[in-house]
Amino acid sequence: MNLNIKAEKQNTYDAIVVGSGISGGWAAKELTEKGLKVLMLERGRNVEHVKDYDTALMKPWEFKHRGRITPEEKASHLVQTRGGQYSELNAKFWVNDLDCPYTEVKRFDWYRGYHVGGRSITWGRGCLRLSEMDFSANAKDGYGVDWPVRYKDIAPWYDYVERFAGISGQNEGLAQLPDGIFLPPFEMNCVEKAVKERIEKHYNKTRMMTVYRMANLTVPHNGRGTCQNRSLCNRGCPFGAYFSTQSATLPAAVATGNLTLRPYSIVSSVLYDKESGRAKGVLVIDSETNEHIEYYAKVIFMNASTLGTTQILLNSTSDTFPDGLGNSSGHLGHNLMDHHFQVGASGRAEGFDDKYYYGRRPIGIYIPRYRNLGDKPERDYLRGFHYGGSASRTGWQRAIPEMGYGQDFAEDMEEPGPWMMGLGSFGEHLPEYKNRVFLDKTKKDKWGIPLLAVDCEFGENERKMRIDMRNDAAEILEAAGMKDITTFDRGAVPGMAIHEMGTARMGHDPKTSVLNKWNQMHDVKNVFVTDGAFMTSNACQNPSLTYMAFTARACDYAVKELKKGNL
Repeated sequence: MNLNIKAEKQNTYDAIVVGSGISGGWAAKELTEKGLKVLMLERGRNVEHVKDYDTALMKPWEFKHRGRITPEEKASHLVQTRGGQYSELNAKFWVNDLDCPYTEVKRFDWYRGYHVGGRSITWGRGCLRLSEMDFSANAKDGYGVDWPVRYKDIAPWYDYVERFAGISGQNEGLAQLPDGIFLPPFEMNCVEKAVKERIEKHYNKTRMMTVYRMANLTVPHNGRGTCQNRSLCNRGCPFGAYFSTQSATLPAAVATGNLTLRPYSIVSSVLYDKESGRAKGVLVIDSETNEHIEYYAKVIFMNASTLGTTQILLNSTSDTFPDGLGNSSGHLGHNLMDHHFQVGASGRAEGFDDKYYYGRRPIGIYIPRYRNLGDKPERDYLRGFHYGGSASRTGWQRAIPEMGYGQDFAEDMEEPGPWMMGLGSFGEHLPEYKNRVFLDKTKKDKWGIPLLAVDCEFGENERKMRIDMRNDAAEILEAAGMKDITTFDRGAVPGMAIHEMGTARMGHDPKTSVLNKWNQMHDVKNVFVTDGAFMTSNACQNPSLTYMAFTARACDYAVKELKKGNL
């Protein structure tokens, strides 16, 4: 008995954070800086900043397969190799799909990195605020449920996280793309500047172009170095020049002396105490020893990624919650969303052959949403889309199809190719109850946890939107003077954009949502969800900055409630 009491005391903290990605890192930073003793649990291995970025400085010819994927890698990474993010260059940051299976009722690309830092090491780094029209969209058109917050509630927290993270960009004064706290922007190249001028004149600034707002540093910031314009970000940055858990939030949390980080810790379930009506801790499976360990805390932050968090909550059953922790509404696992993309156009720019650019800028340009901005839809679909893209000169790769040879070929390769400009679009995905995840109780992983099953698809609204996403891209490039314009629609399935969200949404009503306006469970007051699972709609903007802001806000609220004795 005494031994059990001692062990329980040793395993007790003020707060537990499940997951170490973008939102988990922020939760750890905020809670430790507010004086709480925090245990951060990561199911994968540890990754140390700089030390473990072992391919970051390697040249292309130093890789055994020159970056290509071997048949063996493809066999063990069947999902991770569906997109273009997995390669020999960063293979260690993606899961082995054979070890981490899931059930696809309909195709869903679940791209994952199980290690400290998670996908904060490999993310695209786009940092865009949601606007008032995004937070009010559900209430306006009747899809999903109303957000329990508005832009004014989140704006100070956007300011807060931007100041710390370091976001480069430029304010434009647009209602659909709120301004922020930015470091100096990256410079557009000569073609992009010309395109910006031409399209803004042609459309009388109803369509605008700016430099993408990115978590890449243009000046030193908070002890981190300036971006070197290498565009090798997804290998890990030894300069700390983009925001990640390792470069930014984890060092801040460690500096407090209040953080305990435990890798190789698979959270199987959240432990519920019926008498108190609160969660008392989590059950962890040590992935190296298979030991089952209970850890206890007054408050629990779920940051295991949208699907990871939901899998844990669904697996956290009890007499009170037979369908998953905090699931009295029946909405846990439902309303899954992602962005749809891989559609746009490209063209050739004339008149700039005497100009070039320096380095490999890791960001592009951004054309904010311009469709359906008014009170009534102007098109036959709801919501909207944005464009990203860039202009550059083609390199030596252009010659491969020609199979050239000889002196003429060699001399031609000494010159850069023509200027090309491409636009690719991201579109909003409407929240629908039918798009869901659930536990496949017929199958378990090697740790005995039921597999997650995913049943999600894009609908008619998204299909209609994609027509404009393709045609408008060509129209914009034509207005900008591009030649030889071609359009593309390579198709998209949920998960492919790596912007999965929803499944534990916020809302006013406990009967139709899982969380309240503070990211707090309606049913279990000391459990907070601040990864993508909380999203009530997804707009068309990159979501990570929003996860950061809501996490910081929820931590502030949780600590205040804890001090009041309400948790």
